Amino acid sequence: MKKALIVYGGWDGHDPAGVAEVFEEMLRKENFEVDLSDDLKTYEGDLKQYDLIVPHWTMGDISGDGAWNVSEAVASGVGIAGCHAGLCDAFRSNDIWQFMTGAQFVGHPGGCGTTYTVNIRRDNPDPITDGIEDFEITSEQYYLHVDPAVNVLATTRFPVADWHHSSNGVVDVPAMFTKKWGEGRVFYLSVGHDRHTFDIPQARELMRRGFLYAAR
Repeated sequence: MKKALIVYGGWDGHDPAGVAEVFEEMLRKENFEVDLSDDLKTYEGDLKQYDLIVPHWTMGDISGDGAWNVSEAVASGVGIAGCHAGLCDAFRSNDIWQFMTGAQFVGHPGGCGTTYTVNIRRDNPDPITDGIEDFEITSEQYYLHVDPAVNVLATTRFPVADWHHSSNGVVDVPAMFTKKWGEGRVFYLSVGHDRHTFDIPQARELMRRGFLYAAR
């Protein structure tokens, strides 16, 4: 049986406990043993016992030892997978976390009420996206600064909401990607503002497949 660790917390507006509950249910259905923690010191423990780490912690500060411990665990072959701010806006001041995860949130023009489309890349077929159609969501549309090494599986087009960025014209920002970190696999999906995001069948299925990808 594979083993997963979910670490959740940070800003309450992202429903960390609710999303963690959804993720726990998804993983248990895939026959994972699941540990949950709401303490960042968990990252300083024995992480190489896990097949998958699922961070869902918005902002906050991770210790240097914790960040390096996660990095070394993933580099050894432990998968890491997450969504929205839980993975890529977790620790804004920690460079190694951003390097490992592959992106950093920098804004969501229009706020929570923005209706936008997640566009699956048809020119880059992948088992994670096989049979999944583009889908529309009303939520925060994440503008990310992204590692050029990531494997982009879906994008979202800006601008939808008009703001200072709009004068740059149309750009497609990654909304889902994979990457490698040493021997480990990284998966990220930029939707996931709260538990209700995963009532959208495409979002739920992509997250499920992302977990399985990262955990091999």
